[in-house]
This record gives sequence, C-alpha cells and structure tokens, in this order.
Amino acid sequence: QVQLVESGGGLVQPGGSLRLSCAASGSFFSLPVLGWYRQVPGNQREMDAGIALGGTADYGDSVKGRFTISRDTAQNTVYLQMNSLKPEDTAVYYCNSLVYTDHAGSRYISWGRGTQVTVSS
Repeated sequence: QVQLVESGGGLVQPGGSLRLSCAASGSFFSLPVLGWYRQVPGNQREMDAGIALGGTADYGDSVKGRFTISRDTAQNTVYLQMNSLKPEDTAVYYCNSLVYTDHAGSRYISWGRGTQVTVSS
C-alpha cells in the first residue's frame, strides 16, 4: 500500500502564497499520475491540478495561472505552489495518486489525509 502525507498548509492572507508538499511511501511499481484536490465542507472534492510522469500537467479552471504543480520522481514527491491566494481557496487539500502495483497494470487510487489551507485577513 502507498501512503501519501501532505504538508505545508496553514493560514495565509489574501494575495499570499503557500507551497504544499506530498510525499509517497510504501510499495508500488509506479505512480503515473499525482494530483491535488480540494474539498470544502458540504461540497464534493474537486481537482485543482494533476501531473503525469512525463511532466504533463492539467489544472482546474479556478486555479489556472495561479497554481503550479510539479513532481520530483526520484523522491516520490509532488508539490503545489499556490500564488495569489483568495479567500475562496480556503479548503482541505488532498494529495492523490494513481498507483500501479505491477507491470501488468494492476492499479488503485490512493489519497492522503489532507492539509488545511485558510486564506483570510
């Protein structure tokens, strides 16, 4: 099983920046896609950003131009640089990974426990 542990959340003023990190550990064959999702109480979890092994990234409309996802494949870590933060970015942010367990393509989705980001003056 893969464990994902997020860090870097906290309280920041509007217009400020935060950098989230997520480290993957455990047994796996590969992590072809890593992503970041957010969730506000009462709402469904929604994708902010995802990145493939080759570095191709995709972003949700609300964060394009403000957030940047990156990964360190050697360290099995994914980052989310969040700039120009707005109060509506306040949420719990979850790390997510597609996990391949073998070369035959056996796979599952793993989630971290989340880290709180609060944007407020």
